[in-house]
Amino acid sequence: MSSADPALAVYIEHRNDLLDYASRIVRDRASAEDVVQEAWLRFSRAQQGGEIIQPAGYLYTIVRNLALDWLARASRNAPQEVSDAVLQNTPSEAPSAERVLYYRDELRELEALISELPERTQIAFRMYRVERRPLKEVADRLGVSVPRAHRMVSDAILHCTLRRSGPEE
Repeated sequence: MSSADPALAVYIEHRNDLLDYASRIVRDRASAEDVVQEAWLRFSRAQQGGEIIQPAGYLYTIVRNLALDWLARASRNAPQEVSDAVLQNTPSEAPSAERVLYYRDELRELEALISELPERTQIAFRMYRVERRPLKEVADRLGVSVPRAHRMVSDAILHCTLRRSGPEE
């Protein structure tokens, strides 16, 4: 650009003030530099399209709009702080003490029912339902076929279901 460029002359004359102006909005000198540089690019493009009546005012308007856009974008991307009041009023996903006790009792009952089964059926059930091992692995461990391993697991489930739904003693 030539030194006779009026847009460049306005920009150079007001650059430091534009940086201060942008810094007050975005509260960060480095970001203000980016805003003012982007403002210059937009200002110079607009200047090529025709003469601007108040170039300094127009330049300040561009800086203000870009700085406000930068601030809005930064606030959307920033992690939000959560107040103690919000945390206290947010329901916990943790189970209540009553629920924990209930499920512990259920687990003890299931363990007692499983202990009534033959040892190999217990192993098949624990491997498949508790440890989430594939039936092939269960069958290999027990030295049986996959259909037989499946049948052992099914027998354990049926045993527990019948004993739980049966008449109380």
